[in-house]
Amino acid sequence: MWKKSCPIESVKEYFEHFPVLEIDFTFYRLLLDEHGRTTNNYELLKNYQQYLKADDRIILKVPQVIMAQKLRQGKGYVQNANYLNPDIFIRQFYEPIKEILGGNLRGFIFEQEYQRKQDRMPVEQLAGELDEFFQAIPRDRRYHLEIRTPNYLEEPVFEVLEKHGVGQIFSQWTWLPAVKKQYEKSGGRIFNAGKQIVIRLLTPIGMRYDETYARAYPFDKLVDDLFKPVMVDEVVHLVREFLAQDAVVYLIINNRAGGNAPMIAEKVAGRFLGG
Repeated sequence: MWKKSCPIESVKEYFEHFPVLEIDFTFYRLLLDEHGRTTNNYELLKNYQQYLKADDRIILKVPQVIMAQKLRQGKGYVQNANYLNPDIFIRQFYEPIKEILGGNLRGFIFEQEYQRKQDRMPVEQLAGELDEFFQAIPRDRRYHLEIRTPNYLEEPVFEVLEKHGVGQIFSQWTWLPAVKKQYEKSGGRIFNAGKQIVIRLLTPIGMRYDETYARAYPFDKLVDDLFKPVMVDEVVHLVREFLAQDAVVYLIINNRAGGNAPMIAEKVAGRFLGG
């Protein structure tokens, strides 16, 4: 996990050890405001870019204002008036990010928040809305969608992903089934047009963010009640299955997945290489 206290130039050291970096702060703000003026995130990414080498790979989260049905306001949530707005995505994020990161940008993560039972729409309706959105934005081989509501991991949504070449993200997260089950739900198919796969190890299943953060802090060791060896086995299985289909697999690991992300990566690599 990249700590906020690290200076931006330390990204050079990061890429000496890891081949890909996921940047999350773009989730909270667009790059241009409604008047076309640059935001703090735009300037921050410009600072990052000056320290990147040609082969450094960035995966970026799309702002929540694009994909979230509701946004936090005060202590509650309100309907997002800009949900799945293609014009805002194109003008205020997609076009400026291409100018900033160029070839370093290898993936877009569209994350849709978990929908409680009373808020869920029929899966066919969601599929139709996603179809219209991806039809309206530039086709790109770097798109990936993270669905956090298990009920939406169904064929109508998978058909839309396949139609538009958008990848299915496999995430270990609080309310999602295990990544192996997510893989089985979609039949092991590769939807991304660039044959890229994104696997994200976030919070252990059934555990909330604040709980896992408190147990993992200060992120300097593996924590027994967070780190599950079965997670490593399942991830290695998925990686092997997708590599056999000539896919490129990006594995993103958060400290909350077990206490210390580099140590988890070491476990995955050892299991993968050990057979």
